[in-house]
Amino acid sequence: MTPRTTLHLNRDRSELAFLALAGIFISSMTMLNILGATRILDMSFTLAGLRIPLSVPIGVLPYPITFLCTDLISEVYGRRRATWVVIVGFIANLWLLLIIWLGGVLPGLNSPVEDVAGRLPLFFEIRAATLGGTVGSMIAYLIAQFCDVYLFHFWKDLTDGKHLWLRNNGSTLVSQFLDTFAVLTIAHFYAGILPMDANQPVWPQLWTYIFSGYVFKVVFALLDTLPFYWLTSWLTQWVNTIPESPEAPSFEQVV
Repeated sequence: MTPRTTLHLNRDRSELAFLALAGIFISSMTMLNILGATRILDMSFTLAGLRIPLSVPIGVLPYPITFLCTDLISEVYGRRRATWVVIVGFIANLWLLLIIWLGGVLPGLNSPVEDVAGRLPLFFEIRAATLGGTVGSMIAYLIAQFCDVYLFHFWKDLTDGKHLWLRNNGSTLVSQFLDTFAVLTIAHFYAGILPMDANQPVWPQLWTYIFSGYVFKVVFALLDTLPFYWLTSWLTQWVNTIPESPEAPSFEQVV
């Protein structure tokens, strides 16, 4: 076997790490659109005797990791690669949307007819929630992810590559708010999938959802600062460190 060159070994490691980050990013985004607001988690708590409402759609759970992935890709691989991951993630979710839509229009053994309890068959309930929520989610996705990539490199250029914590948190906090506001307002006014009390004003309820979702994302954005530092350092070193054996398996052999 011909020993692989240093260039090839570095490239293999680099591409393997990139594919892992891109895979986590895309799978998290598709999971978000499938789960959506199928369940609202009650994370309310009491602070100094004051009840703080915190209602978070279950689809939000995997979302904070997407910004960590794009920030890592931006830092290690550059803005162009991060932008392409966002675009591919968008295309992957359009594919998800197409399959779910086709699943409802093609003939099947069960039809979208409500049972005695007024419930549709499981697929059609998921389909209705997914189709309705995905439109808002994808609009918010493009706004937030491109904003995150742009602001990350804006802060990086402004600080001459210093203050890693600033571009990590600064880009994420702004883009997370834009995403939360866009996806929840569209989910309510366009899709009507948020559980709302018809006897109460709309905007106070909507702001509760927006506040809850944003607080959840902000907490995780701040908590991922140290992991971001560590992962950036480890990943940069790993993709540029040659294994001791020149016969190390290639990327093609690993996968």
